[in-house]
Amino acid sequence: MILLLEAAASSSPDREAVVTSEGTSTYGELLEDARRVATALRRQGITRFAVVERDAGWVLRLLAGAALSGAEPCQYQPDTDATEFADHASMLDHKFVVSRREDLTGAFEVIRPETLVTVDADSTLRSDEDAEQPLMIRTTGTTGLPKAARHDWRILGKTVAGVRPMPEQRWLLAYGPQQFAGVQVLLHVAASQATLVAPFPRQPRDGLDALLTKGVTCVSATPTFWRFLLAEARSRRVTLPPLEQITLGGEASPGDLLEEIQTTFPGAKVSQVYASTEFGSITSVRDGKPGLAVDSLWSEDHPTSNVRVSDGELWVRAGAGMLGYAEESSTAAGESADAHGTGDVEGEWRRTGDLVEIVDDRVMFRGRKSEVINVGGVKVHPLPVEDRITGLGTVALARVFGRPSKLTGAIVAAEIVPVDGVERADVEAIRAQIKEAVADLPRAWQPRSVTFVDAIETKGGKTIRGMEH
Repeated sequence: MILLLEAAASSSPDREAVVTSEGTSTYGELLEDARRVATALRRQGITRFAVVERDAGWVLRLLAGAALSGAEPCQYQPDTDATEFADHASMLDHKFVVSRREDLTGAFEVIRPETLVTVDADSTLRSDEDAEQPLMIRTTGTTGLPKAARHDWRILGKTVAGVRPMPEQRWLLAYGPQQFAGVQVLLHVAASQATLVAPFPRQPRDGLDALLTKGVTCVSATPTFWRFLLAEARSRRVTLPPLEQITLGGEASPGDLLEEIQTTFPGAKVSQVYASTEFGSITSVRDGKPGLAVDSLWSEDHPTSNVRVSDGELWVRAGAGMLGYAEESSTAAGESADAHGTGDVEGEWRRTGDLVEIVDDRVMFRGRKSEVINVGGVKVHPLPVEDRITGLGTVALARVFGRPSKLTGAIVAAEIVPVDGVERADVEAIRAQIKEAVADLPRAWQPRSVTFVDAIETKGGKTIRGMEH
């Protein structure tokens, strides 16, 4: 991160680097403050610290300064409950917390970020390509308690090594910068010397406002985020501006959503990225179709591929993955017996927990192992059911999940957000449409509970599936 920031500042120090609700910062300003942060961290002997910060401008200063000083930062969701944060900070042994929040208390010292940029930068501090630049990234916790993965900026930087300067681009930060996908956006923007547009909160309605008023040209977001944003645009009856680049990741992208995006933004290049906090960025799809092409899988004829399928599950090998989890020793990526904690490793290949099915020439995602619903011994994958429902013109959003049942252990349940303008009297008609849409699925897969709601629950920009507790 610090090397990319130095290159951008050297090229155009006065170029806008980040635009937030708190103001605009140039690459030159970010670099100067990063050097001050590095100096302050060195003088205070801080080698590890937590970050609880909502403003992306401050986040960039802290991450780059930490990389320059060799300290390991770890971001938390900025609106994390104070008690929950104290528990997680204790588990990760964070003695220092950089935050502007007043409610954080615990066995740690809170340092306000502005105090780190009041010192004079140490002119002897120099970035070193060979020096460790540690970074801890926590998973979103959509399928359980968040885990903390140890990374190094030098390894992560390999994913943007071929990115050329594109200063005219303005990227919307739809992910939290504490997420792996958010870190990838920060890296790409810095490498392309572009501008980051980072509203807070980072809800779809805020993203839509940014598209309409901030000159955004590129967006990277989850399919769930895109569904909400497009539904919000329809509700407001606004005309969306053209985009150059659209990237989807974090979840499987349904075919109907891809079609809607391509219709709404006909001039945009659309990419689907497969990546995770543990494995890093693995592969991408640019053909506009859901899933992966079968011919992109590893084979003797395609030995450089990083993905393969075994027993209905996607396996990957990481080129820029984590060094290990926080509780493990920091060894080189892939050296430990089970570097990704999956319990199943074959040489350099590791399970992902993503269930897939080969349909004709495509590898279709069927959901996470942890999302499977056991209905009387029948394993139900929520995604195919969800895709049937969201394909209906009367449904804006849907969430399919498991609900406990005394008789069968679980039943399939669905929450539905109708398209804007649908009257309550039309609900029963939509219910009938849903029943017809899933009629050819096995009986256990058909939703037994359909509830109409105003909003769908998400976490980290992703739809929460699996079993309801």
